[in-house]
Amino acid sequence: MNNQKGYNNDSYKSLLLLDEISKGNPLTQRDLSDRLGIALGLINSYLKNLISKGFITVTAIPRKRYVYYLTPKGFAEKTRLTYHHLQNFTNLYKVARKDFKTIFHKLEKDGIRRVIFCGVDEVAEIAYLSLREVSIKLIAIMDDEKSGERFFEYKVSPMNIINRFPKEPIIITKFRGEEIYKRLVDMGINKERIFREVEVDDP
Repeated sequence: MNNQKGYNNDSYKSLLLLDEISKGNPLTQRDLSDRLGIALGLINSYLKNLISKGFITVTAIPRKRYVYYLTPKGFAEKTRLTYHHLQNFTNLYKVARKDFKTIFHKLEKDGIRRVIFCGVDEVAEIAYLSLREVSIKLIAIMDDEKSGERFFEYKVSPMNIINRFPKEPIIITKFRGEEIYKRLVDMGINKERIFREVEVDDP
């Protein structure tokens, strides 16, 4: 499923940065990387871009820390991106909900009683809500980046345990799940076992 026109993954990460900076706390780029889960090199790149556009200013303080400030233009950009994110999520929810209901009802009709989720984000939550409408049980959820965290009553596992489940259908439950799909195929998983939402083209 692709993002709506004019709103992409870079826009979302910029929104996360602007939101964190708006709190006014002294931060290093590593602080921002740790808090937002964005690679340090990307943090540097995004900050340079936001500064060049006049959205933030920066002041150095002792111990190699910095205070980043949103400019009036930056606050306006944060508001704009927030609106587009909410609009994008509403579209994501509607389409993903429909797609997952179709997938799960088909699997149920085919006699499937257990499935695996791969990927943890808002899409996984939508999939989980849809799964509860059928008599299929979620037996594992995997995501290398979220391994060890909790997803409702489940503990997220690394993807390398996939071979413990040789038959169950695997549902990709992450926004833009191309990397997960490729990883599963590279691990030798039969493509017929892998299910994902219908792709939606940008308008």
